[in-house]
Amino acid sequence: MTHGHVNPSHRLEHQGITGLGGVYYNLLEPALVEAALKRNEGTLGIGGAFLVSTGSHTGRSPKDKHVVRTPAVENTIWWENNAPMAPEAFDQLFADMVAHMAGRDYFVQDLYAGADPAHRLDVRVVSELAWHGLFIRHLLRRPGVSELESFVPEFTIVNCPSFKADPAKHGCRSETVIALNFDKKLILIGNTAYAGENKKAVFTLLNYILPAKGVMPMHCSANHAHDEMEQTAVFFGLSGTGKTTLSADPSRTLIGDDEHGWSDTGVFNFEGGCYAKTINLSAEHEPEIYATTHKFATVVENMVFDPDTLKLDFDDASLTANTRCAYPMSYISNASPSALGGAPKNVIMLTCDAFGVLPPIARLTPAQAMYHFLSGFTSKVAGTEQGVTEPQPTFSTCFGAPFMPRRPEVYGKLLQEKIARYGVTCWLVNTGWTGGAYGVGKRMPIKATRALLTAALDGSLAGVAFRKDPNFGFEVPVALPGVDAALLDPRRTWTDAAAYDAQAAKLVAMFANNFAQYVPFIDADVKAAAIG
Repeated sequence: MTHGHVNPSHRLEHQGITGLGGVYYNLLEPALVEAALKRNEGTLGIGGAFLVSTGSHTGRSPKDKHVVRTPAVENTIWWENNAPMAPEAFDQLFADMVAHMAGRDYFVQDLYAGADPAHRLDVRVVSELAWHGLFIRHLLRRPGVSELESFVPEFTIVNCPSFKADPAKHGCRSETVIALNFDKKLILIGNTAYAGENKKAVFTLLNYILPAKGVMPMHCSANHAHDEMEQTAVFFGLSGTGKTTLSADPSRTLIGDDEHGWSDTGVFNFEGGCYAKTINLSAEHEPEIYATTHKFATVVENMVFDPDTLKLDFDDASLTANTRCAYPMSYISNASPSALGGAPKNVIMLTCDAFGVLPPIARLTPAQAMYHFLSGFTSKVAGTEQGVTEPQPTFSTCFGAPFMPRRPEVYGKLLQEKIARYGVTCWLVNTGWTGGAYGVGKRMPIKATRALLTAALDGSLAGVAFRKDPNFGFEVPVALPGVDAALLDPRRTWTDAAAYDAQAAKLVAMFANNFAQYVPFIDADVKAAAIG
């Protein structure tokens, strides 16, 4: 039984997926919400948001992600970072998953990733859960009805949370599996209802495909000056560094909050929506993102709510600290309809330094930018994970190691070439601690961060005096009107300068130890920028 718009010659049975019950192709948001409610997949919240729990998996399962090892990809995959799966094991996994799916209803969304038509990827997502169809419809980009009639999927994702893998049969680590087969253009996801796996599977695909086309895939947010697409900025950063918050500047146009490509014609968003963290979200500090949690068809994941009033508790992390909402870009008033921008004038690398060592902003040379891009530094703080009693460094190369199928230097060299070609100015911005490490100091004032970023993006920061940082060698502004000058020199914010020096030396050593793995693969100028 088939429902909805689909190219008749590209139904699931033509892809070897047969024996299903009802197959619902390309349902719109109201129909998906209705189907999810009928199937008791969640609760209709205030304003028509859809409230769901993802069960035992409240985040990604990176250790259960595998790439099928075939001759075509053997020499291009970063195997130290991507667990292999044998082709025959994948074939068995697919056969067993299709057998498990027999007689059940499935929801199919034909979508594309990439706002630039020259580089877009046509993706089919087959979901056991109706709300997964709603989620991915927000997160990817939606073809029109006429486009659906000729839509041919380049890659297909099959997501079946009720299916449990067998490690002995399927060559995986556990009953949870995410398996990417680049030869068969097929991704299989089992035993996890966390919807972010769908989104990041597509990002991983693009991270593999686009570099071969000379396009830089980036785990970043992006915006541009109103009516000036050529004044584009990108913001790299790991979770918790302010990537979404700082790019959502009402005085600029938002291109996107998480995943972008940089081609010869400029920057383009991979996605059609946002997947924002909601823990401690407030109407005061992030009014537009807060408002989306009460809009029709927004997916609200793993948030505690009052069963009678349906009021959301934004501060309750009892299910997970990784509470999120997924919504279309159109729910943000200053979002770009085209999701396109020019080549970046500024590249900002965000870090949350819980050691209290890094300044709030620093200007990087191109070589220093490569050093910090490959390092991908942020830090965990005490209390975020069991056993963490003091700040711990986190290095995730290219600000997104779990999604990088190729070796880091592939992405590093692409970025290096584009920075040189377009004369980009690069900045390191610390949204972490000042006046001491976590537990002693305080968070960097958001007003100061915004003021410094505004000055960097409008060019006025380039006109102030800079000093050379003695620890990392980058340039730090000495003063900026409206910003406490002491903030710009972290050593001055500590009550004990000797303690700052000791902490700085410790952080420098952490960087150097981590960076040693890249030294055999990088250019001489980047080696010169390395610390050690």
